Amino acid sequence: MSKRDNLYLVGLMGAGKTTVGRLLAKHYGCVFHDSDHEIEARTGVKIPVIFEIEGEAGFRKREAAAIAELTALNGIVLATGGGAILAQANREALRRNGVVIYLRGTPEHLYERTRHDRNRPLLQTGNPLEKLRELHRQRDPLYREVADIVVDTGRQSVSGMTRILFGKLDLLRSSLPLADADV
Repeated sequence: MSKRDNLYLVGLMGAGKTTVGRLLAKHYGCVFHDSDHEIEARTGVKIPVIFEIEGEAGFRKREAAAIAELTALNGIVLATGGGAILAQANREALRRNGVVIYLRGTPEHLYERTRHDRNRPLLQTGNPLEKLRELHRQRDPLYREVADIVVDTGRQSVSGMTRILFGKLDLLRSSLPLADADV
């Protein structure tokens, strides 16, 4: 398997990983996966229910299993959950098996995108903007650690951001050795 065959998107909730991931998969002729959707399909319940019953630790175990299975596939685009990078094993699997794209957004922009979404258990708090700021402080260094490409989401359109990403990806993919991640 070559690293150039898989694309993995990381970033905080609301950064656009699923939307951009679907566009990348269509453009490159890959199969699209979303780790949160995979977990929901396997359990038959929404993520907030898993958090409620098993807590965050239970959800993270399920997430690690899903990431391990999905990163073993070839020719995919994977949108990860915002906290997937918290586990060292997940970071290693992402780095080893694909090109990692960090969709970076400011907590303020992400709050605007997620403030009405009740399917985000970590934001069900009295001050979701402060929670996003805390998550950004905690996770930004980890996203940067695994990222091959960083794209600021900002206020630009999805199509504008995707065009920039296509250019960066084509440049990066053309510079990777053919057997760069062969195992």
